[in-house]
Amino acid sequence: MTNVLITTEYIKLQDLMKLGNMVSSGGEAKLRIQDGEVSVNGEVCTMRGKKIRPGDDVLFEKIHYGVTYAD
Repeated sequence: MTNVLITTEYIKLQDLMKLGNMVSSGGEAKLRIQDGEVSVNGEVCTMRGKKIRPGDDVLFEKIHYGVTYAD
């Protein structure tokens, strides 16, 4: 699993994809999410504003991503 550090309570799915370098732009994140290419906690998620918190599992292109609070 690849961890992405955040400093806030949560991060929106599309922002996580940009911050974690899964996509090159917000537009690409939007399209990938809307096309059903992203799963959150084992279920396909088409909501780009979905709140992702530590403990959530995001699967994109066969790689699992999680978030961790930065110290």
